[in-house]
Order: sequence, then structure tokens, then C-alpha cells
Amino acid sequence: MRLLVTGGAGFIGANFVQHVLAEHPSDEIVTLDALTYAGNLANLEAVLDDPRHRFVRGDIADRAAVDAALAGVDAVVNIAAESHVDRSIAGAEEFLRTNVVGTQVLLDAARAAGVRFLQVSTDEVYGSLGPSGAFTETSPLQPSSPYAASKAAADLLVLAAHHTHGIDAVITRCSNNYGPYQFPEKLIPLFITNALADEPLPLYGDGKNVRDWIHVDDHCRALDLVLRRGRAGAVYNVGGGNERRNEEIAATILAALGKPASLVRHVTDRPGHDRRYAIDATVVATELGFTPRRPFDEGIADTIAWYRTHASWWRDVKSGEYRAYYERMYGERLRAAAPGARPRA
Repeated sequence: MRLLVTGGAGFIGANFVQHVLAEHPSDEIVTLDALTYAGNLANLEAVLDDPRHRFVRGDIADRAAVDAALAGVDAVVNIAAESHVDRSIAGAEEFLRTNVVGTQVLLDAARAAGVRFLQVSTDEVYGSLGPSGAFTETSPLQPSSPYAASKAAADLLVLAAHHTHGIDAVITRCSNNYGPYQFPEKLIPLFITNALADEPLPLYGDGKNVRDWIHVDDHCRALDLVLRRGRAGAVYNVGGGNERRNEEIAATILAALGKPASLVRHVTDRPGHDRRYAIDATVVATELGFTPRRPFDEGIADTIAWYRTHASWWRDVKSGEYRAYYERMYGERLRAAAPGARPRA
């Protein structure tokens, strides 16, 4: 196959590009990425000189750029997205442009070219769960943040394109990813890199929000299976089966690095913070035979080790614009938080 992978210089995208080139020697990939703050060519360093891979800098909302990159491909894998909830709360416009308008531009181009379309979505489109139960593919879409709402809108555009125009399209909705190359605005790399630098770990609220974690390697295997064997028009939930409270993640990281628990700072929670996510991944398991391979304890240890040995990567990333963003998000919260104290609800 010849694939167009959008957002391929980001966290999941770069891992997926490397996975496909390693697992499918006859495949070729065109990576399209706008190289915004979370896109980093260093993430693709291992494959930039591979003759089966070509990088194109471009925006998925730019039809001319999309048409040029899509020429001659067999399928589109849309991983490009604005994806950080906190940034979407601060301002939603870029999320609508990339996640909604960009997806529609890609769908139009894919329809004209007659190629398969894989939309990489998120479990956040389902909203928040209570203390029991899990999201299935038929759970109602109840997004809580501008980010999640933009992804839900994109999913509906994909399903509409399949039903109305017959596009060979499929959707995956995955739980929280972790692993190498993840931008350190997200919880696990933020906590790892802060701990390595002996800086406070800003933990929202009481720290008991629950997420289902999956290693990015497992997610990439699932995407590969769905791309090649998934039913047109279907949605596949992908989960790791590893529910953890955020406070547990912080404690695990600090223990692994030999850092004191006093680095944790309970800070004022973000607005509309979903309490719990959990995935029922029965469909992808029964139809395509996918099950995660990376136990969480092993995966998190490997991830911590990666950030320890790639300090130059994350120190470069956590400079410039990131420092200004970090101050906007956490500066006042951290200054208001006493060590060990928990903010009032």
C-alpha cells in the first residue's frame, strides 16, 4: 500500500509511520504535517532518509496541499489534530479549523480519488463515565470540551461521507496513549520530565480522575489492523484495559525515578474535567483479533527510561513557546498550591 499519513510528525503519527515501514517492507508513506508546536521532524529522524518515505509540510485544511500529497496513494490515515483539552478551553478556533474543516477537506479529496479513509479519533467524544461501565461503539456522543466536540463533529462528517457518498471510511476511538515522542503538555510526559528536572507535578483537583491507558505501540498495531481489515462505515473502540487514577500515575513516576512525593502539587481543576473514561474493546478483538501486548507496568517503565535517555529531545521541546504556555496553564495554579494540599472543590 501507499499511504498518506496526516500529522505524521506528531506523537501517534510518528510512531505509526515507523510501525508501518518496519512491519510492511513493500509499503510507502507520504507524511503530511504542518509542523505546528506539537509537530517535530526529530520524531521522524529514523525514517527521513528511507526511500519509501516522503515528508511534505502542509496543512490538512489546504485543499491544494492535500491534493498534491494524496496523488497516487491507496489510503488516507488522518491522525492530524489539535488535541490538547486545556488549549481548546483557552481558545477553540484552531481546533475547529484543523479537526473539523481539515477533516472535511481530506474527505472531499479522498472521495475524488476513490481511496480508503481511516479517521483516528478519541474516546473523549463519549464524555464522562460514572464509577462503573465502559464506552461501546454505540455509546452516545456527549463531548465535554471544545477539543472533544471538534473530534465528535469530525467523526460525524466521516460517517456522513460514508453513508451519503459511499466513501470507504472507518473510524477508531482510542483511550489515552503514552510512549516515546509524546509532547510534554500531556500528563505522563509532563510528569516524567518535570520529575526529572525536580520541578512540581501539577495534579488537577483531587487527582482521582481515571483514564484507560494504552501504549502507543499497541495503538499503532490496532490502527494497522483496522486500516487493512476494518469494515467500511464501522467504528472500532481501542483500549488498553489499564484504568489508573491520575494520582496513581504521578506516584508510579515518582517512585520509578526515586523522587519525593512532595513534588506533587494539587492545583485548581480545569473546567469541565471528565471524571472517568473506560473502553469496551470487544468489537476490535472479536472482528480483527486485536489485543494489547504491552502491560502497563512494563510500558510505563520503558517510557520513563526513554525520556531519561532522550533529555535533549524534551529539553528542546520544553523551550520557547512551551514555557509561555506552561506559565499560562499552571503558573498561578502552582503559586496558589501549597505542597501536599488539595484545593477545595
